[in-house]
Amino acid sequence: MELKGKYAAEVLAYAQAVADGTKPACREAIQGCQRFLRMIDGGEYDVRTRDADFVIGIIEKTFKHRQGEALDGRPLRGEPVKLEPWEKYIAYAMLIFYHPGTDSRVVKEALIFVPRKSGKTLFLSSFAWALGLLSRKSGSKIYVVAASLKQAMETFDNWRYNVENVLYPNRKAANADGWRVLDNNMEHSVSIDELAGGSLDMQALAYSPDRLDSFNCNIAIADEIHAYKDPRPYNRLKEATKAYVNKLVVAITTAGDDPTSFCAQRLRYCKGILDGSYKDDQYFVFICKADQDENGDVDYLNPLEHEKANPNYGVTIKAEDMMQAALQAQNDPQQRKEFLTRSLNIFVSSMRAYFNLDEFVKSNRTAEEKLGIRAEWPLDRKLDKLASLPIQWYGGADLSKLHDLTAAALHGQYRDIDIVIPHCWFPIVAATKKADEDNIPLFGWQDDGWLTMCNTPTVNHSDVVNWFVAMRKRGFKIKQVGHDRKFCREYFMGMKKAGFAIIDQPQYFYKKSEGFRHIEKKAKDCQLYYLGSQAYEYCVANVRAIEKTDDMIQYEKVQPEHRIDIFDADVFATVRMLENMEKSERAGRWFGE
Repeated sequence: MELKGKYAAEVLAYAQAVADGTKPACREAIQGCQRFLRMIDGGEYDVRTRDADFVIGIIEKTFKHRQGEALDGRPLRGEPVKLEPWEKYIAYAMLIFYHPGTDSRVVKEALIFVPRKSGKTLFLSSFAWALGLLSRKSGSKIYVVAASLKQAMETFDNWRYNVENVLYPNRKAANADGWRVLDNNMEHSVSIDELAGGSLDMQALAYSPDRLDSFNCNIAIADEIHAYKDPRPYNRLKEATKAYVNKLVVAITTAGDDPTSFCAQRLRYCKGILDGSYKDDQYFVFICKADQDENGDVDYLNPLEHEKANPNYGVTIKAEDMMQAALQAQNDPQQRKEFLTRSLNIFVSSMRAYFNLDEFVKSNRTAEEKLGIRAEWPLDRKLDKLASLPIQWYGGADLSKLHDLTAAALHGQYRDIDIVIPHCWFPIVAATKKADEDNIPLFGWQDDGWLTMCNTPTVNHSDVVNWFVAMRKRGFKIKQVGHDRKFCREYFMGMKKAGFAIIDQPQYFYKKSEGFRHIEKKAKDCQLYYLGSQAYEYCVANVRAIEKTDDMIQYEKVQPEHRIDIFDADVFATVRMLENMEKSERAGRWFGE
């Protein structure tokens, strides 16, 4: 393998050491480096190191630390930034690949997933700075968008320090050369109109839908996307870059505590790129985390896992500090959750949650392959495929709150695979407030087709009836629908009028236990398919269960502000399916079949 460039030898040595296991790294990091090496040797793309070398050189020559200490206690303020091999690898992986015979770079999007204390804020600040200088002749416009103003200001303060104290210690000279530093209630930016044949404008800001709608930029960096409440800020950043050929959207983040969040969903897609489930060469992925076993557990007392998760292990992170934190986590469940999330970069659901969401995700992917359905298909195509299968479907609905989330589901069985088709409704007048207050990605669900916004102050249950009617017209053979009639007699009568066999199904926990256990078993056996619905995953992740005698189970929400309605609707549907299967079995025995 030959790669020419000022930093090529160092980058190749790092990538090869990770790829062959010489350097401790997690499964995803190994896959990422193997992918990088294949792209170099594959011949599909032109490989040019000039831009990557420029970016690395600019950072190390012109950007300095604003704060911090080295591991030996030495102050770093004013010291030049020296990139670690993994950071140089990131620059190379994003910038060296070109479509043959063009100046169009292959990589347009990136995820950098690293734990805290990895120096990611300094890296993104300096990287944005260098990328801006690289693309100045295109009129560089760079936005760094964080979930909070405080986080955004960390990046801006780094830029400001380097302009005012490094490049131009005499601020009058900076003004004379055309540099502007704006820091007010409206804008936090560094810009210059004339710079070596181009221009540069860098802004740091907290997410605001109104502001992002009008943005136009070539480089966008989404900081700490685990704190984004829904995909909208990220998607609007992507929209803002559409006018440029060599655009780049970079998401950089640590893990969060919501395994159903936009960030967690993005991470799953990126893992699919690395393991070969999806081919998406325009997407660069760098993941550093501890390895998990098939049950999602982590050997968090193992120093090897500490090193795998932290690319700056031994550089900005002391081994003894990591072990001390791990030992504290061993004795304190709350500390354990924080340690796993922030230091080992593992998405951890509430400690009170019953299900391991990773089991459901794995089951969905496995069952999807067995059914001959592709993850990238649009929802309508998946539904048409399922409607064509010889399946008897059973419905369920949770309608307990008119002013909140209402849910319905179809549940059927094809060979050994159980299939769930979920849908939900929410009053649009309350959606924005509830999405913000309770951190529910309602608008993301709507965009993906899992939720319908009702144009009324409360959920109109005729909309639920109409959904069942529409699914029947689509080809789904719906035998029965389960529902607790005490919550809505009007819906009950509407379903009867529409010709459905609707069964009054009171919420006795011993009845619901059977449906609950069936779903649990199917997920563990990788025989549950729910079309990858993020809405369904959200509700599954919020289930808290209490074990009773005789394997019975009673479940509720983990927290009052959480929602489990879609899962509850599926339990109703599952109970109907199981009871009908039992009746069919008894009838078969009666007739000697």
